[in-house]
Amino acid sequence: MSPTPRSVRFEDAVLDKLAKFVMEHPGLSVSAAVNLLITEALRMEEHPGVLFRTGPSGRRAVVAGGPDVWEVIRAIRATRAAEPDATADEVVPMTAEYSGLPSHQVRAAIRYWSDYPDEIDTQIAAAEDAARKAEERWRREQGLLAS
Repeated sequence: MSPTPRSVRFEDAVLDKLAKFVMEHPGLSVSAAVNLLITEALRMEEHPGVLFRTGPSGRRAVVAGGPDVWEVIRAIRATRAAEPDATADEVVPMTAEYSGLPSHQVRAAIRYWSDYPDEIDTQIAAAEDAARKAEERWRREQGLLAS
């Protein structure tokens, strides 16, 4: 769907904060920043307990007061892999116990993932790829040092 131009009036203080946001995010236009921030605000409205944060890998969904959503989903998958006979009702408390997160944060991540699985799965894949590359680099370094 292509964007439709709209006339929107912002207070000066909002425009100042928006300009600062755009300056802190090179390559992002004012229009793209407004679209991003409104999209995120609407997602936060749909998913209480989920916020957005900027980090080394860009903007991402995070559990309020906790880790990135992708990290929680990866933990759920690890729990499922470690406990294949666990029921669906057991996976959330097990993940909460293993991760040290309250169950409501685990459930918030699940709800967000269920609406945006491609986004979160892409972040998981990127993290796993980065970890694999870091391990390969470390192994090469160790091989050189051991020679």
